[in-house]
Amino acid sequence: MCGIIGIYGHGPVVGDLYNGLFAIQHRGQDAAGICTYDDRFHLKKGFGLVDDVFRQKHMRRLTGSMGLAHVRYPTVGGGSGKDAQPFIVNSPFGIALAHNGNVTNFRELKTELFRDDRRQVNSDCDAEALLNVFADALQKIVYGRDRTTLVPDDVFAAVEAVFRRVTGAYSVVAVIAGVGMVAFRDPFGIRPCIMGERDGPEGTDYCVASESVVLDLLDFHRTRNLAAGEAIFIDQTGALHASQVVPGTHRPCIFEQVYFARPDSFIDKVSVYKTRYRMGTELAKKFRETGLDVDVVIPVPESSRTAATAMAEALGVRYSEGLVKNRYVGRTFIMPGQKQREKSIRRKLNTIKLEFEGKRVLLLDDSIVRGSTSRQIVRLAREAGAEKVYFLSYSSPVKHPCYYGIDMQTKGEFIANRHDLEGIARELGADRVIYQDVEAMVRAARAGNPDIDAFCTACFTGEYPAGTVSDAERLAIEEERRSIAAAASN
Repeated sequence: MCGIIGIYGHGPVVGDLYNGLFAIQHRGQDAAGICTYDDRFHLKKGFGLVDDVFRQKHMRRLTGSMGLAHVRYPTVGGGSGKDAQPFIVNSPFGIALAHNGNVTNFRELKTELFRDDRRQVNSDCDAEALLNVFADALQKIVYGRDRTTLVPDDVFAAVEAVFRRVTGAYSVVAVIAGVGMVAFRDPFGIRPCIMGERDGPEGTDYCVASESVVLDLLDFHRTRNLAAGEAIFIDQTGALHASQVVPGTHRPCIFEQVYFARPDSFIDKVSVYKTRYRMGTELAKKFRETGLDVDVVIPVPESSRTAATAMAEALGVRYSEGLVKNRYVGRTFIMPGQKQREKSIRRKLNTIKLEFEGKRVLLLDDSIVRGSTSRQIVRLAREAGAEKVYFLSYSSPVKHPCYYGIDMQTKGEFIANRHDLEGIARELGADRVIYQDVEAMVRAARAGNPDIDAFCTACFTGEYPAGTVSDAERLAIEEERRSIAAAASN
């Protein structure tokens, strides 16, 4: 999972891009990048948090009224600085591109691009392959004819070529030198993409981003989500063009609502906060059926706070912030190695013992993936003197790899595939483990926007709307993730 921002403006955009990245830092802590354009591209990217990558000297040289920004969380690639985004190609025109998602036929495309299109992909990042597919399509459209200018239909035809060749989940924003800015969303709309407008004295500015919080922060209004299979193009005059390039089948990722997105965001018109609240209410119904009693509901900070509040209200018991988070430790789920994740938990969380001592505690988390984090949290609760520890997840058991942008690639990692509920409870050291039902999750999310027919629930159900991957690709991904995890553990 990554975060993208694209801005078409009438003045310098680097300040807005930089500030916008802080709003989506939670989507990626591995690397960050900004690319701006005036009469040439200016690029700065590197490993680390936004605050680590950019200095005043970089901001001074990132000039221009169009630009892209990206925070990276590695799913394909991740081994070196050359995998950070955005990427640039020089022909045709010059194109800079960033994306959020995962290209499931990346290795096949990389081979095809060199063999058939004479294009070299220099990194192990799927965004560079996607960029070259788009550039190749655009080059074939514009070469061999008299005029050198691009019209909107040319851009949309190149996007259509991307949809034909590139599989997986991807939301994309790109700047074409001397032409304008383009954004598009894959035909299943799995990864989010929202656009907003901002009026100014010189005209209308446009912003495309992964989450609505970016638009809120930068004061963009009149927002709308790109539809599945849709593209927008803002030309040099500032005119906005939109096209439903291919018919879309909208299947937004449910895990955005569960974990990744900020609670103050709207994803496809669905409030993340309200969805998590409804998920907590739904799970309270299921817990009540067990006949168990608890003294306190304690969330695992921070994404589960909203659902825990709803559970406490529905159950009529006290809500407590019994776990205190060190805000200077990053999100452990997206850290690249198991040992790194385990070390981070103890640095990240501490207990308020008075909230556990002698109490029957309901611990609520957003998910249970590998189980190692949950096991350490249960241990903290026991050490603080809890009489009973019930560990609940307001999402369903994660049982299947995500090929669409979340680093959970191997089925052997998932505790739900190794144990039944009683076995999971033993493994975690909890008195009881309870999960949300998939139907309840979807019901809670759909309540925010009934126009969404279904969500992508592949990591829970194994049903992949954009298709799974070839055995060769799957094995390559699994091997890559193991290598990165091993390197991170050393």
